[in-house]
Amino acid sequence: MAKVALLAGAATIALLTSPASAQPAADQADQTKKTEDTKPAPAGATLLDKILVISRTGETAIESLASASHVDQEQLDRRMATTPNEMLLGVPGVAVQADARRVSSSINIRGLQDFGRVAVIVDGARQNFQRSDHGTQSTFYVDPELIKSVDVIRGPTANTYGSGAIGGVVFFDTKDAVDFLRSGETWAGSVTGRYESNGKGWTASASGAYKFNDDLDVLGNIVYRDYGDYKNGSGDTVAGSGFDVLSGLLKTTIRPSENSELKLGWVGSSDGWTETSGGVPANDVDLKSNTFTARYNITDDAKSWLDLHINASYNKTNLDLTTLVPQNRFDPSTGLPVLLPVGSTSTFDVGTAGVDIWNTSRFETAGVAHELTYGGDWVGDDVETGGTAGGDSFYTPSGKRSVSGAYIQDKLTWDWLEVIAGLRYDNYSLEDSTHETSGDRLSPRITVGVTPFESASLAGLQFYGTYAEGYRSPSLTETLISGNHPAGVTFPFLPNPNLRPETGKTTEFGVNYKLNDLIEAGDAFRLKAGYFHNDVDDYIEGVTLSAFDPTSGCPFGPGIPICFQYQNVAQAKINGFELESVYDAGWGYAGLSASIINGHTISDEGERADLATIPSSQVTGQLGFRFLQDKLTVGGEVQYNGKPKGNPVAKDYTLVNAFASYQATDNLKVDFRADNLFDVKYTNPLNGGTTAVIYEPGITLKLAATMRFGG
Repeated sequence: MAKVALLAGAATIALLTSPASAQPAADQADQTKKTEDTKPAPAGATLLDKILVISRTGETAIESLASASHVDQEQLDRRMATTPNEMLLGVPGVAVQADARRVSSSINIRGLQDFGRVAVIVDGARQNFQRSDHGTQSTFYVDPELIKSVDVIRGPTANTYGSGAIGGVVFFDTKDAVDFLRSGETWAGSVTGRYESNGKGWTASASGAYKFNDDLDVLGNIVYRDYGDYKNGSGDTVAGSGFDVLSGLLKTTIRPSENSELKLGWVGSSDGWTETSGGVPANDVDLKSNTFTARYNITDDAKSWLDLHINASYNKTNLDLTTLVPQNRFDPSTGLPVLLPVGSTSTFDVGTAGVDIWNTSRFETAGVAHELTYGGDWVGDDVETGGTAGGDSFYTPSGKRSVSGAYIQDKLTWDWLEVIAGLRYDNYSLEDSTHETSGDRLSPRITVGVTPFESASLAGLQFYGTYAEGYRSPSLTETLISGNHPAGVTFPFLPNPNLRPETGKTTEFGVNYKLNDLIEAGDAFRLKAGYFHNDVDDYIEGVTLSAFDPTSGCPFGPGIPICFQYQNVAQAKINGFELESVYDAGWGYAGLSASIINGHTISDEGERADLATIPSSQVTGQLGFRFLQDKLTVGGEVQYNGKPKGNPVAKDYTLVNAFASYQATDNLKVDFRADNLFDVKYTNPLNGGTTAVIYEPGITLKLAATMRFGG
C-alpha cells in the first residue's frame, strides 16, 4: 500500500505542476525526445520513416522492399510493456506465445515459430534457448524496460541475418547513453515506479548514464518486477502466473575515430516463478540469462566501398527446476513407474556463441547505383541437461550444433527501378555422444521494385515482388530426443538422425506508399501492404506412430502402444495478407494494421491438416491526440482477433485499451494505461495445443511516474 500511495502522490504532483514551455510539434515517433532535444523533427515524418536498426543498408521501413516494421521508444513507452507480447502489439504477422510463465516468450511470424524458425536477436546475439515441454519450445528472456526499439522482418527475405530464419527476424536493440543524455549533459539518472492492478504487480527501474568525453560513454539500467498471479476476464485467478525478476543492462560506447564505433554490452536477468500442474504448484523455477555483445562498425564517406560491421556475442541461459511435491513419473530408460521426490532437480544449460561480419560497398556502373553487401556468420549451440532420473531435463537432449553461412547481395537502383539479387550458402552440423548429422544448401533471393509515377500524389507509390528461399537445419531436440514420456501415460520418444532440413520458399507481392501534406501542411501518410505465399518443404513436425504398424519402427513397450517422433512432413503451406499504415499530423495520429494468415500441412500421402501454429487473424486500430503543446498524449487501441481454423479452444474476441502520458515538467513524466478495458475472457490460440487452456489477463490498470535528473 505504501508503494501505491507514493506512486499516486507522484501522479498528483505531476497533474498539479504547470507545464514547462513546449517545443514545436513533431512526428509520432520522436515524441519522447521532445524534452531532450530542442531541434524539431522534420515535417512529414512517421514511424515508418525510422531507419531499421536491423537493415544492412540503412533503409527505413517504408523504403524496404520487404515486409518490415519498426517499433520505437515512444511506442514502447506508451504500451508500458511487461512482456514481449505487449511490445509487439499490432505488428502485422507477429504473435507471441507465452503461457502462465509470462517471463518466457516464443515469437511466431506468419505461423512459423520454435526451433529457430524465427531468429530472435538481442543486440546482435541469437537467443536459442530451448526446453522440451508442452506449449512453447523455444523461449527467450528480455525485459521490455531495457529495450529502445524493435525491428521485425517477415519471411526468408531476412536471410542475410543468419541461418534458419525461414519465418523472419526480430531484433531487440537496447538503450544507449546517447539516447538518455540531453544536449550538454555529462551525466543523468532516472527512477521509475509502476503499479499494475491485475496481479498487484510492482516495477521499479533505475537508469544512469555518464559521458566521459565525446569518444566514451556508459549506460547502466536495473529493473525489478514483482507480480502476483493475475485474474482472467471472469475474475478467476490463473495459478502460476506470478513471477519476480531482476534484470540489468550495462553498455558502453567507444569511438576510436570519427568514423568508427565499438559497443560493448551486457544484458542479464534472474527470474523466478512457480509451475503448476492441475492448478497445484509442482516446480520451483530459477532462471538466469546473460548476454554479452561486442559490435564494431567503421565507415568512411570518402571510401564508398567501406561500411564494415563485426559483431561477436555469447548468450548463456541456465534454468533449474526443483520439485515441490512428490511426482509419479516413468523412468526414461525402462518406462517403469518411479517416484520423483520433493527436491528433485532438473537443469537446462544452453550456451550460444555467434560471430557476424559484413560489409557494404557502394558504387555506380553505367548510371546504375549499387549497394553490394557481402558477409558471413556462425552460430554454435552447446546444450547440457541433467538432474534426477525421471526429471524433465532428460527430454531435452544434450549436444552441440554449429550453423554457418555466407552471402552476397546486390541492390541495384536506376531511376524508377530497383532490383535486389542475393545468394546465401548455409552449412550445419550437430552431434551428441552417439549421433552426428550435417547438411548444406544455396538459397536465392530476387526482388524487383518499381516506382512508376511522377505526379505529386503518386510519386511515393512503389510496387514490388519477391521470391526468396530460406534453410533451417533440424535442432538438437528434434533430432535426438529419446526416452519415455515422463508422466500421465508412458510411451517412447524416438530420435531421428535422418531428419532433413526445412526449406522455405516464399513469394511476396507488396506496395509501399508515402505522401506528405495530405490534409494539411506538415502531415504525413504511410502505408505498407503485401500478400505472401510460403511453401515449406520437408516441414518438421511431431508425429504419433503406432506400434501395431510394423513399418513405423515403433516398438511395443510397457506403456501405450504408440511412439512420438519428429519427422519431415511433405509440405507446410502458409499464405496471408498484411497491412500497416499510419497518419500523423503533429496534433494527433491514427494507425491501422491487419494480418490474415492461413496455413496447413500436406503429408506424403496427400493428407491435409490444419497447422497448429497459425495465430489469430488481427485488425488493430490506434488513435491518439496531443494537447498542451505536446505535453499530454491520450488515445486508445482496438484489436479484433479472429480464431484460426481447426483450433479447438480459440474464439473471436476484441480487446480495447486506453492510455495517457503527461510530461508534467522536463524532469517528471506520468503514464497511465488500461489494458483489456472491458474485461474480456480470452485465450491465445497458440496455447490451444497445451494440456490445459490458459486464459489471458482481464482488465489491468497501470500507473507509472518517472523522475529524471542530470547535469
